[in-house]
Amino acid sequence: MRPRFRTRRALQLALTANALRPVPGVRASVPAFFAGWLTGELAPHLLALTVADTAAHLARYGLRTRADRAGLGLAAASVAGLGSLIVTSQRAKGAVEQALAEALGPRYAADLERPPDPRDLATPWGQLVLPFRMRNPDVRRDRNLAYAPGGKRFLMDIYRPREPVRGRPVLLQIHGGAWMVDSKDHQGIPLMLHMAQRGWVCVAVNYPLSPKAHWPDHIVGVKRAVAWIREHIGEYGGDPAFLAATGGSAGGHLAALLALTADDAGLQPGFAGADTRVQACVPHYGVYDFAASSGSRASTVRLHALLARYVVGKDPAQHLDEYRAASPLDRITGKAPPFFVIHGAHDSLVPVREAREFVRRLRETSGQPVAYAELPGAQHAFDVFPSIRSAHVVRGVERFLEWTYLRWLRGRT
Repeated sequence: MRPRFRTRRALQLALTANALRPVPGVRASVPAFFAGWLTGELAPHLLALTVADTAAHLARYGLRTRADRAGLGLAAASVAGLGSLIVTSQRAKGAVEQALAEALGPRYAADLERPPDPRDLATPWGQLVLPFRMRNPDVRRDRNLAYAPGGKRFLMDIYRPREPVRGRPVLLQIHGGAWMVDSKDHQGIPLMLHMAQRGWVCVAVNYPLSPKAHWPDHIVGVKRAVAWIREHIGEYGGDPAFLAATGGSAGGHLAALLALTADDAGLQPGFAGADTRVQACVPHYGVYDFAASSGSRASTVRLHALLARYVVGKDPAQHLDEYRAASPLDRITGKAPPFFVIHGAHDSLVPVREAREFVRRLRETSGQPVAYAELPGAQHAFDVFPSIRSAHVVRGVERFLEWTYLRWLRGRT
């Protein structure tokens, strides 16, 4: 039992160290992400487990051997590291608020119908005790509605207030998964439950996945969902005139591209006349450099190892224009809607430099607000389940969307 204790503590310390400073390099990016993501977002739980495991071991065996003392030292180092991760997670609150104040104005909260009070801004510790139990009794979910023919990849779920509503703003959630895996059932749920409780109508969509589907089938599917929303969301209490888009990773790419290609008839085959504009966009840790035009090594590796082989299926050297047409970084125009770009400073899968460059170009070109929150210590996928960091981000996204929606309403009168 004693060597096992030391081994457990050594493993935990290694995971904590990787969360504090992810192992660099393209080859290590996937394991560094998985280890760092779970350790960073579950740091309070792992801290409690480390303390409990150490206390149980000391109560049973004491500090009689060198292995005991080594295990205690490793546990102490883990506790210090996990405590640092918790403190860093709390800094998301300030990063989000600073981003909103810079983009919307220092007094933007005064324009909200319900300015945030201290309880709104506090960490909801009770909600974080069971982070994978994501339910809200005030929200109902209409499951597996077909927005186009073609089976399960063309289904959507609608999250809305349990009490009937009418004419409420709509949020479209687009899942990630490298354009190849996952579904509407596993991502964006904390944000949708939060927004639906506050009166929004939220829609989570599936879309065609590679390698069975090839680009641009993915964005065409998303645009078909938007066309369905425009026509039918009023039946569920939504206002088809105001639609915001969000999503993470590949979903962030699709949300951003959707926001930047409202007038591209080539991405709307058979429904070119449908209105697929969105009035706001909040991409999380999105892929913006689809064509690797920035020269980033990580973006270039992704282009050849993933996009060319499985998603697009064409040689980038011969079809570079098609990759650029799919790249938000290369599709920015003055017609872009308000954006709130969110990215983790420690993202191992999508380099934060992509988000920085995307925001820089947006701010140069767009006349709309562009908020950017770079979250200290955050890995990819930090918002998949409730955590300290994701709780502060969700509430910041709510403030951005509410501000944007009220500004849009005033512009209509």
